[in-house]
Amino acid sequence: MSMFGDGLDAAVHKAFTRPAPKTAPAQMRYLVKQLGGTKAVAQMLRISQRTVERYVKDQIKKPRPDLAARLEREAKARWQPQIRAKARKKAATTDGIVIDTRARLGYTAPIGSTDQDRIRHLTVALPPQYAARLFDAQEAGASESELQEIAAEALREVYFQDGGRRAGSLEEVRFTDVEHLEFEL
Repeated sequence: MSMFGDGLDAAVHKAFTRPAPKTAPAQMRYLVKQLGGTKAVAQMLRISQRTVERYVKDQIKKPRPDLAARLEREAKARWQPQIRAKARKKAATTDGIVIDTRARLGYTAPIGSTDQDRIRHLTVALPPQYAARLFDAQEAGASESELQEIAAEALREVYFQDGGRRAGSLEEVRFTDVEHLEFEL
């Protein structure tokens, strides 16, 4: 489970204008329509083509838990791509993104400063360039630690240094032990 990747996806999903299909047969019909056939859906979900056909015809309504999770994830990943792209673009160019987190934060600073890590609960509006970096990295397949690094750099710039108005000698922010993480567009 990717906390940062899933958090970014959840933020984008809030921009949807209509709810994604909820039932397994509706999700299966949507995927068949998107991928152009039952064979492609069967290969993607690692089930038989006949099983896909039975879901489409409402002969099967309740999938086993692992298939239900894959089915929901794939349907949501393809739901309203234009709305998703528009929300990402708006966040990356004009609005930015809000991060709400409870995590252990500390920093590397000159000797004599109080740089002890401690649990902090922050809700910080990040500028559009950091939203763009997060979305670009996620799309490029960045790992969880790379996304966490970008978020830490954004928090250093916006929260600790306040856009360059304070803590100018701050070198690095440690962003670890994430208990809660949520993004808002």
